[in-house]
Amino acid sequence: MQEKVIIGVDLGGTNVSVGRIGGLVIEKKSKINISADQNEELVVSEIIETIKKVFTENVQGIGVGVPGVVDSVNGIVYDVQNIPSWKEVQLKDILTKHFNVPVYIENDANCFAVGEKYFGKAMNYQNCVGLILGTGMGAGIIINNHLYSGKNCGAGEFGMLPYKESNYEAYCSGQFFRKKYTMDGADVFKKAELGDKKAIDIFREFGENLGNGIKAILYTLDTDMIVLGGSVSKSYKYFKDAMWNTMNDFAYHKVIENIIVEPSEEPEIAILGAGALYYNTIEK
Repeated sequence: MQEKVIIGVDLGGTNVSVGRIGGLVIEKKSKINISADQNEELVVSEIIETIKKVFTENVQGIGVGVPGVVDSVNGIVYDVQNIPSWKEVQLKDILTKHFNVPVYIENDANCFAVGEKYFGKAMNYQNCVGLILGTGMGAGIIINNHLYSGKNCGAGEFGMLPYKESNYEAYCSGQFFRKKYTMDGADVFKKAELGDKKAIDIFREFGENLGNGIKAILYTLDTDMIVLGGSVSKSYKYFKDAMWNTMNDFAYHKVIENIIVEPSEEPEIAILGAGALYYNTIEK
């Protein structure tokens, strides 16, 4: 990876975070709350103004991570969570015309995987899965050092695979704590930190479900490693053992012996991952 100056944009449902990345570090960062309940044009203008705060003449490209459905080829964003006016936004064209540099758009799960490949735990591996365990379960897939998103950008939707009475997302994300125990995952974590036995048992059950989910991924993709991201991954120490114990009956023992599963340790991976879309494209 040749060191370039690039910009990563992390668009959330209520805010946008932008970072100018030089080499492996964020040189300058800007973040604002967006007017999520306003019209499309106002939200776009707020994103542009936030990018302007870190943009310099030597920027080579801009990458944007979006929590929604994306046509990554044409750079069109559809139905962004918590921004009702964003039904179909030609974001790539808008930003390209404004800043006159290449622009790359992807969903947030794909950005996470690319970010871990170029800036995080997966830097030394050709094949990996970035698995987000947050409000839902999403994933990005890296094959032979590059993002694989599929013809319709739908690859990596492991959470939609059938499991028990629903699907893996219902059992391997924050939905598990809310739907089964009517608790927030963060609250379960706080109780586990205090030694609460019920909370620790809940995480053990979560780990068993996740172990089954990871086995489904490994039967599909014999990958080098899986990096866990999202809010639930911060509780890794409480579900780690149950996850690995569940994985131990995998049919192909060499796969389990060699697979690496670790939580992300990069707090700014959303910005870095968006910026890494530039490298994912130019190094093909």
